[in-house]
Amino acid sequence: MELTITGIRRYPVKAMGGESLDIVTLDHRGLLGDRWYAVMDQDGRLASGKDGSRFRRFDAVFDYAAHTHGDSVWVVGPEGTWQVGQPELDDELSRVFGVPVEVKPEADVPHYDGGAVSLIGSATLEWMAQQWGINADPRRLRANLVLETQEPFVEETWVGQELEIDTPLGPNVRLVVERRIPRCRTVDLDQDGASAEGRMLKLLGRHRELCAAVYARVAGPGTISEGDSVWVTKPTVSI
Repeated sequence: MELTITGIRRYPVKAMGGESLDIVTLDHRGLLGDRWYAVMDQDGRLASGKDGSRFRRFDAVFDYAAHTHGDSVWVVGPEGTWQVGQPELDDELSRVFGVPVEVKPEADVPHYDGGAVSLIGSATLEWMAQQWGINADPRRLRANLVLETQEPFVEETWVGQELEIDTPLGPNVRLVVERRIPRCRTVDLDQDGASAEGRMLKLLGRHRELCAAVYARVAGPGTISEGDSVWVTKPTVSI
């Protein structure tokens, strides 16, 4: 089965808006720079759209977007632009959130939720838009990769299989699809320039066991670009 990469998106600061890319390098952690930074409170919990042992709900984080320029990451908000590492950025976010927070780089524990790379098929998005009458923008799901597919939810059948990305920029990149992605209330928040039109979470709960898209790990690193061909290959021995 030959597929095509039709979209690449990276999120330099976890939970903030991200950036569309034509080309990106993947290492064993995932997309280089993806969710490398996160907004952290004094208890070490990360700003998110949900509460949990690792996360603290700060919906205001979705009013900001992060972009990479060379070796620097910049954050754009309703009232200004700041470089990550500037005390003024931490001051701004602390003021808006109402508690002291800092933007920090990843340390021992990965910032991403449950997988290195998230991906979804275009047919899944088209089906949700047509059948459910909602805005099925992949930014609502914060997907790293969108692949052109013909069958809705076919990506869920790839669990345990490899995706080989045929790239002219070096060795082929290999991803191992690990599991479906369970969703939370974040999909029903306006974020990353996408309007949360239509209650996606309720529909996913009713019809898809709350899941949309899949997680994959990087088995063979390298550089990929939009338009690269992707092949679903043999099952792997261990995932």
